[in-house]
Amino acid sequence: MRYVKLGSTGLDVSVICLGCMSFGAAGRGTHAWTLDYDASKAMIRQALDGGINFFDTANAYSDGTSEEFVGRALSEVAREEVVVATKVFTRMRPGPNGAGLSRKAVLGELDDSLRRLGTDYVDLYQIHRWDYDTPIEETLEALHDVVKAGKVRYIGASSMFAWQFAQALYTADLNGWTRFVSMQNHLNLLYREEEREMLPLCDDQGIGVIPWSPLARGRLTRDWDAGTARSETDEFGRTLYLDSDRAIVERVAEVAAARGVSRAQVALAWMLRHPSVTAPIVGATKTGHLADALAAVDLELSDEEALRLEEPYAPHGVAGHR
Repeated sequence: MRYVKLGSTGLDVSVICLGCMSFGAAGRGTHAWTLDYDASKAMIRQALDGGINFFDTANAYSDGTSEEFVGRALSEVAREEVVVATKVFTRMRPGPNGAGLSRKAVLGELDDSLRRLGTDYVDLYQIHRWDYDTPIEETLEALHDVVKAGKVRYIGASSMFAWQFAQALYTADLNGWTRFVSMQNHLNLLYREEEREMLPLCDDQGIGVIPWSPLARGRLTRDWDAGTARSETDEFGRTLYLDSDRAIVERVAEVAAARGVSRAQVALAWMLRHPSVTAPIVGATKTGHLADALAAVDLELSDEEALRLEEPYAPHGVAGHR
């Protein structure tokens, strides 16, 4: 495993982050395909054994049970050895104040996340999406306060427009508040629109980039027409990619066959060579998924192979911001 600084901070993170949306009680939340606690714990143990120290979850994943599983599994290792990230924004209960980034939501949801995770601080607390109903000043001041209270070490953001992220950075600087240090955005071989504005902004501002869905929800790991239990129920995933992306999936298969490695390793190796990327967030439901992610760390693609993978790309509409 390799370790890098998260943006311009002094925090060392593994170049693979384990995404924990796959963990949680089945039937809780919107994902019926999640792993139970024992299977989740085994996956987290495999990640730790492979050198991964970076784990990303969210309050909304499986109605909070993802955080519970992650907290229980990581309680068996020293807290200072792991970097735990979670997120806030998504609706957690019906009615007023059950979602969003108001001061009430940020402070209340953080306390709930800490309780579920079984820890007194989160290493990276991220806003899951932009809240169009709350002034960014209110959100940023609340985030600054939880950092100063010792409940959060760093703050990050997730998918939004580059102008929104620039506004947030500028507003924090203007008021002397804690600055976002990371951007968790949508990036992979099938979706590269972030290369137009968001990634140059992150490069300029020293922001760590930890993309979600580096394997395009599994699209890059199998034939285009192949289905899975997840893909058959993933309504959000159906909005992200285009039929024209099939050509890139075929190129990944060709490079993988020529190298004698899995398609997942090729797709992740492309992510890891991207100059703006700090650590892709990889989800896993089988030991082989995680083994591929760990193997990708040592797979170096040539410039020619990368160009062959990139060449069929066609522009996409904005996908994943809401």
